[in-house]
Amino acid sequence: MALLEVDNLAVDIPLSDGVLHAVSGVSFSLERGETLAIVGESGSGKSMTSLALMNLLPKRAVRRADRLLFDGIDLVTAPEARMRALRGNRMAMIFQEPMTSLNPSYTIGNQLGEALRCHRPVAPAAARDRAVQLLEKVGIPAAARRLNQYPHQLSGGLRQRVMIAMALMCGPDLIIADEPTTALDVTIQAQILHLLADLKKEFGMAMILISHDLGVVARVADKVAVMYAGRVVESAGAQSLFRSPRHPYTRGLLNCIPVPGRTAPGSPLGAIPGQLPNLIGPQHGCAFRERCAFAAPECAGDIPLVVTEPGHLARCVRIDALEAAA
Repeated sequence: MALLEVDNLAVDIPLSDGVLHAVSGVSFSLERGETLAIVGESGSGKSMTSLALMNLLPKRAVRRADRLLFDGIDLVTAPEARMRALRGNRMAMIFQEPMTSLNPSYTIGNQLGEALRCHRPVAPAAARDRAVQLLEKVGIPAAARRLNQYPHQLSGGLRQRVMIAMALMCGPDLIIADEPTTALDVTIQAQILHLLADLKKEFGMAMILISHDLGVVARVADKVAVMYAGRVVESAGAQSLFRSPRHPYTRGLLNCIPVPGRTAPGSPLGAIPGQLPNLIGPQHGCAFRERCAFAAPECAGDIPLVVTEPGHLARCVRIDALEAAA
């Protein structure tokens, strides 16, 4: 049985001028030890999907799913007490911006220890030892001394490593990393990615990596789900998706990446024209059709997920035209 099974997940948020369909019909599964990358532009529903898994949605949001199982536990019907027991314990999240996720009023040691003591009956000394061990594991020097420091006393890279250590305090089965390298320079990005990959192998965890950077995804993911306007428009194994992308949006994202030896220095990078559609109110047809060079009248109708090869699905009715142009 898969560790995580998601079938037809939807998140709607009632607003004064209508209902915002933030996530619609998202389905995927994740095995133990696997890394699933969810990619797409800002506003495509990536983070909202991850928050829906942990039931950390805004108060007015309505979550629905035909199936939402974590290791056999039904997350749709689970009471809040059960979700609190899972969050931070068996399911942990590394949030996007550590400076706003860490409490500036408490020391690093207090925050790491609290993450463990909430779920384990451990003494403060044992929690401190665990915190030092994990800070060393994530590559923070002088780990014992760092416990008495406050978040503002650490660099961005060290704060991100503290967030990773905090997520690991209870030895979770699943880690959700929400754009963990966005605010970091490229050298620190590479270090964090290597660190996450090594920790995943060492602890046998599954990981969901949320990113808008396909270059990052190519290094660490086993499977990729491409989201646009709240829907998964393409999903496949990482090698299959990068070898033969079948949706125009996926190809557009890949064209935005400079290729060493092919992209001339100083030349303009690829770009996708237009912007994300308004997701308030009823949604019809392919949400990408207004920005797509291959759009046709049939794109305004129902768009099913098409199996292009085993394990590779794309939500597009113009796959043949796309292949012919390629």
